[in-house]
Amino acid sequence: QVQLVESGGGLVQAGGSLRLSCAASGRTFSYFYMGWFRQAPGKEREFVAGISRFGSGTYYVDSVKDRFTISRDNAKNTVYLRMNSLLPEDTAVYYCAARESGSYSEAASYDYWGQGTQVTVSS
Repeated sequence: QVQLVESGGGLVQAGGSLRLSCAASGRTFSYFYMGWFRQAPGKEREFVAGISRFGSGTYYVDSVKDRFTISRDNAKNTVYLRMNSLLPEDTAVYYCAARESGSYSEAASYDYWGQGTQVTVSS
């Protein structure tokens, strides 16, 4: 079992920045590939970013490339999502998730999920 707890969400103006954190506990953190997803009201959950077990590979949805950066610190059992140049359409609940295998962009591949943190971007 892995427990995931997100933090760092909040209200920010368009063009601003936030850094989300996801602290993991339970099994060895470096065993898992990690991802960030988001879900806006009335929309399906969508993949935002993914990172390999030791951080050598990162993946992003096109709409956040060059604005968001995913990273991880295995010594701290934490994955981060740095979000710059935020847009109102980035408003959503953001979830971190952990997987042992499967596709980095498919929610069904992820075995463990956090409770989510709200990000609201005002125009």
